[in-house]
Amino acid sequence: MSEEILAKKKEYFKVIPAVYLVLIKNGKILMLRRANTGFEDGNYSLPAGHLDGGETARQAMVREAVEEIGIVVKIEDLDLVHALHRDCKSHERIDLFFTAKQYGGTPTNCEPNKCDDLSWFYINNLPSNTIPYIRQVVEKVAAKEPYSEEGWDENQEN
Repeated sequence: MSEEILAKKKEYFKVIPAVYLVLIKNGKILMLRRANTGFEDGNYSLPAGHLDGGETARQAMVREAVEEIGIVVKIEDLDLVHALHRDCKSHERIDLFFTAKQYGGTPTNCEPNKCDDLSWFYINNLPSNTIPYIRQVVEKVAAKEPYSEEGWDENQEN
């Protein structure tokens, strides 16, 4: 194709993909408190990260598990438990939430420059400063609901 044709070709919208790890043990879920990131600092979330490109979502989850909390998860031990489509007004996101059937190591805060607390909380008693969409997803995961949406104007017409 010529450069002129390529320039005229419609560009598709882009979505930002991220992965999250939902570790639940003895009725508790592992959460981290964000710090020094510029996004939701001081609030609790889950171990997570963006896809870097050139990797599958499960590969990204394996990488992020090591980078953020120092545990080793095998791809075959990851199960997708929820997908969230978020409208963030300036962009859209697809967030994929995985559980791990098993993992190696003990969760540790491996990024103290981005996280100032890593703790287990009862799944039905999350900290009051949990990021709202994370709280929504934890409730959906507990209810075994595989998909939800957040941030969309319910009156929006197609």
